[in-house]
Amino acid sequence: MPRHVSSEEAVSLLANAKRVLVIGCSGGGKTTFSAKIAACRDLEFQSLDRDVRWLPGWVERDRAGQRAIIEKLARRERWVMDGSGASSFDIRLVRTDLVLWVRVPRRVALLGLFKRVFRYYGSVRPEMAEGCPEPLPDMDFLSYIWNFEKRYAPLFIKQIDQHGPTVPVAVLRSHREMDLMLQPFTQQR
Repeated sequence: MPRHVSSEEAVSLLANAKRVLVIGCSGGGKTTFSAKIAACRDLEFQSLDRDVRWLPGWVERDRAGQRAIIEKLARRERWVMDGSGASSFDIRLVRTDLVLWVRVPRRVALLGLFKRVFRYYGSVRPEMAEGCPEPLPDMDFLSYIWNFEKRYAPLFIKQIDQHGPTVPVAVLRSHREMDLMLQPFTQQR
């Protein structure tokens, strides 16, 4: 099992962390949360969707190319990286000081997705690669979110156990918990 820590302990760890990995289901708010952490802690924000996975026109970069970029990004000294590609946990977890797992209920993730589509449909959102305008979600993407806990969460646990068993993992189950985690840092500014 991952080395779970409480939200309170995670706040303390976040205060000194140089490299933070934010994972979770699409629509849950991990990208927004990651950008806020990066701003509060003066860390570089890295988005797997924007910086690694997608090329213009929603063309997916090949796996070898993705891994090469992730290796380069993970070697940097100070970052917050958002993205849930468990296939690169072997690269990212060994360099991570803290994992923040945004694990909101599926209804919250679906609502987040619909809000994102409403806000950005047809345009490129800030955390996405150039040339990738926000589409309407298809059934495969909706199914991914609906089945995330059953299909993908066990894979996350397995990969964390395999590649980062000593890395502290805090599970955040609501946007309120995310806001509370950032509160000590936003009050300092």
